[in-house]
Amino acid sequence: MEFRVLQYFLAVAREQSLSGAAEFLHLSQPTLSRQLKDLEDELGKQLFLRSNKGIVLTEEGMILRKRAEEIVQLMKKTEDEIALSDELIAGDVYIGAGESDVNRLIGRAARELQRTCPDVRYHISSGNAVFVLEQLDRGLIDFGLVYGSLDPSKYEFFPMPVSDKFGVLMRRDSELAEKEFIVPEDILDKPLIVSRQEELEGWRMMRQIYPDVSKLNIVATYTLIFNGSLLVDEGLGYAVCFDKLINTKGTNLCFRCLCPSLEITANVVWKKYQLLSKPAQKFLEKLREMH
Repeated sequence: MEFRVLQYFLAVAREQSLSGAAEFLHLSQPTLSRQLKDLEDELGKQLFLRSNKGIVLTEEGMILRKRAEEIVQLMKKTEDEIALSDELIAGDVYIGAGESDVNRLIGRAARELQRTCPDVRYHISSGNAVFVLEQLDRGLIDFGLVYGSLDPSKYEFFPMPVSDKFGVLMRRDSELAEKEFIVPEDILDKPLIVSRQEELEGWRMMRQIYPDVSKLNIVATYTLIFNGSLLVDEGLGYAVCFDKLINTKGTNLCFRCLCPSLEITANVVWKKYQLLSKPAQKFLEKLREMH
């Protein structure tokens, strides 16, 4: 499977038209059609279907599109790293992270490095721990910011110097808003809005308080707490989340920490024996200085 043909395939998938893709690639339509037919023959699978709306991907085509995009992204990342001169610290740093106020430290390290290396750019992909580690394993990111235990035979990592606190986001006119802290019994019978990321270490920590999570009244789940906060604002329930993610000042919402305190620390993680680019090495040095 040639890299060039993968780029042709992605162009057709994007344009949903052979003629449009051929024009974009500066190829004749018969040449492009032949290249795609050879790709299908090589894989032994049909990748496209023709419809009134143009060309659509088959299930196998959608799988190839996802992998091809990753391959192209990884190739570009590799080319950029090799193209940099020995003297110049410039290029891209790729980071995967979930929602957390700890991301401020990512920004702080980037700002500090910017003073001496203004040509370094930063790209943050958001997702849960499974997403971040998958991106890391595929070489699509340099570092991850994840919670929970990690395999020391596979990854290098160190904890961030601050922790996240769990609590409850609620409307200011709700029954529990008058309390300074929220104890476990307060929300046993309340409608709860919780993160879908059950693999998150913090959610497993909550099971220490509620051994039988099935008894909780979970009315909704969220992936991004901003969306969860909208459900809270509309009166659907109480959201269990990290502190400092939603700015409640001047809004109809407030946040109360759990008592006893429930805290969790994120780890900066990267692949063991990974050859980091110069910008990534410098960025890691800044993060270590904060540790």
